Amino acid sequence: MSERWVVQTQGLVKTYGGVRALAGVSLRVEAGSVYGLVGPNGAGKTTLLAILAGLRRPTAGSVRTTVPRERVAVMPDTPRFEPWLTAFEVVDLARSLIAPEVPKSEVDLALERTGLADVAGRRVGGFSRGMLQRLGLASTIVSRPGLLLLDEPCAALDPAGRKEVLDLVTRLGRSGTVLFSSHILSDVQRVCDTVGVLREGRLLFEGPIDALLADRVRPAFLVRLRRPLDPVAAALRAQPWVRSAEMTGASELRVEVRSLEDGERELAGALARAGARVIAIEPEAADLETVFLEMTA
Repeated sequence: MSERWVVQTQGLVKTYGGVRALAGVSLRVEAGSVYGLVGPNGAGKTTLLAILAGLRRPTAGSVRTTVPRERVAVMPDTPRFEPWLTAFEVVDLARSLIAPEVPKSEVDLALERTGLADVAGRRVGGFSRGMLQRLGLASTIVSRPGLLLLDEPCAALDPAGRKEVLDLVTRLGRSGTVLFSSHILSDVQRVCDTVGVLREGRLLFEGPIDALLADRVRPAFLVRLRRPLDPVAAALRAQPWVRSAEMTGASELRVEVRSLEDGERELAGALARAGARVIAIEPEAADLETVFLEMTA
């Protein structure tokens, strides 16, 4: 990842009356990265994106960016358009207002990249929520922004549509910088280099996703075996290197260990001594959702 930063905030505070939406947020977004912003409802994600986009002013603190304001693009979570315009006209209007120097051919490319090429001539009044989401993304990328701010870009998309949009976000991160908020944590884990975890307006963590998972998730193994499971679980619990051994299904045990090294070295032998008929053993994959729930509980 590049060491150059694109966005940097220091002590960012935003209050609405007596409500504090942001409470001293300091973050740093590196150039050429995909930064995922996660947090429960009301954590301050949308407020933070609006401040970074220049749509709202902070109550206190500072925002610095190395990208010119005209090269910052933002997509809200529920984009809306005039219903009598066609998809092509919507995207072309965005191009002409934001980046008139960009050739008109970029409109067709943006519609193609977001899966809307076949409906370019249709009026958007009849578009589904998912199609409007794609159209919002097309209108955002047509100006070739250097910094792309996306608020829930995969909302209302079916699995195929989500995959296409996430693939596009990954590609955009190679040529620019993307910061997006999402409640779909598997999407963030899939495409982001860096994650920021917000709760009640405070940034609890910022850094590489791998580092967050390594620091927070306890090592465990999933063991599939033939019944009975109870005697095997009891034998494993008696081992000093086992933290817990619990049934997670009719034929599966989750075995939490002190370290992956302990499990790799000792687990197979302990299962054999317990007379277990093993079908499969695999390390439990660390996932962002587990860590997120732990941090925001």
